Amino acid sequence: MSVVGIDLGFQSCYVAVARAGGIETIANEYSDRCTPACVSFGPKNRSIGAAAKSQVISNAKNTVQGFKRFHGRAFSDPFVEAEKSNLAYDIVQLPTGLTGIKVTYMEEERNFTTEQVTAMLLSKLKETAESVLKKPVVDCVVSVPSFYTDAERRSVMDATQIAGLNCLRLMNETTAVALAYGIYKQDLPALEEKPRNVVFVDMGHSAYQVSVCAFNKGKLKVLATAFDTTLGGRKFDEVLVNHFC
Repeated sequence: MSVVGIDLGFQSCYVAVARAGGIETIANEYSDRCTPACVSFGPKNRSIGAAAKSQVISNAKNTVQGFKRFHGRAFSDPFVEAEKSNLAYDIVQLPTGLTGIKVTYMEEERNFTTEQVTAMLLSKLKETAESVLKKPVVDCVVSVPSFYTDAERRSVMDATQIAGLNCLRLMNETTAVALAYGIYKQDLPALEEKPRNVVFVDMGHSAYQVSVCAFNKGKLKVLATAFDTTLGGRKFDEVLVNHFC
């Protein structure tokens, strides 16, 4: 069985596997290496990824995006309250006090946990990887934002279990980028030499992360990490929309 790496983004997802010659990002059924983090619920079936993305306008009320930000968060959380105005779908308070997602699925009103919706997406990514690798995929490593709390991380772990995956570990997104840099860089200083400090900047759809790392051959040390949980590409979109509309 192969171990896959999953980049579970706010807007898009990627699946990669180590193969001869390096790291390969797996393409989905549309020959696209990027899969939208989107789940759409219809009267007869459920669509995930690119198929769900195509229903964002026609089935907006039941097409769920950006749910990653609700992992491990209480419905009463001010962050959740601030997000409500950005959503085309409804969120609800679950009996546990956490944030759930309300949709109409199979002609019936349903409330799903964030973990369940994320598990649907992970199941799709698992299926995509298995179709390309021609073998079962169980073990995985999932990247998460460096600012995720313990509750948010546990929530993601629960989602992987629901999807039938064995998550070997969660890795901070900035650490994953730094690790990829270190693997392919051939001119890093020797262990006894002064390390090379590198700054990694991740401007994502919904968050902004910066990490400073020190590199020697075969060694990586994260020196500092900073982030803004609300600044992302979508903020630029909002400014443009507010200006022109």
